[in-house]
Amino acid sequence: MHIEKIVTKKVSETVSEQLEEMIASGVITPGEKLPSVRELCDQFGVGRSAVRDAITVLKGKGLVTVKQGEGTYVTPFDSSRIFNQNLYFSDPKKVTELFQVRKIVETGMAEMAAGSRSERDLAEMKHILKSQGDSPWEDDYRFHSAIAKATGNPLLMQFVTFISETIKHSMIDFHRFIQSSPETVKTISKHHEQIFESISSGHSSQAKACMLEHLTFVESILHKSLHQNHSS
Repeated sequence: MHIEKIVTKKVSETVSEQLEEMIASGVITPGEKLPSVRELCDQFGVGRSAVRDAITVLKGKGLVTVKQGEGTYVTPFDSSRIFNQNLYFSDPKKVTELFQVRKIVETGMAEMAAGSRSERDLAEMKHILKSQGDSPWEDDYRFHSAIAKATGNPLLMQFVTFISETIKHSMIDFHRFIQSSPETVKTISKHHEQIFESISSGHSSQAKACMLEHLTFVESILHKSLHQNHSS
């Protein structure tokens, strides 16, 4: 009989988790000063060492800044923390949040590309789809980047690059996972073809719908891979 040990959390871990939740939910806002160590001790009903350790944890995560002689402040918003690969590809909830953003931005991107693409853009997309190399992640990145480029909007191109680069290692592992399923690879390839045909034909609403179908499918497979990793 296999029995897992019961893990008891340190008091400082509980304090840091509660403070982190308060920061994430906006109860404590960026730039705001945290209550003093003494006040936090009173509020949480814990000792000074627990509060100090909790603040050290938050500082290590980049969530707070300790100013000597002044106190502890919530670190101002930093966009580079949004797509931290370890966070988004180990927590199913965060994966869902990431794909919510992708579905909003990239469906609109495909819709826009259908109305603004040039023959050169289409030729580039077609070339990418036909010349699949040894790196599935790289091919996927190039295809989505080509769609962003076809919109003519530099910010959208930067958006795709930013997401792809910050989650690169996780997506490489993900593509290794889907390579074990020829049917999944075939479905993703089919989605790319449908997105391309819609953009090529200038059917904006269809391009948007195809991109949504694609991202929804990829999200479901990613959740499946995470579940499998957690179960093993």
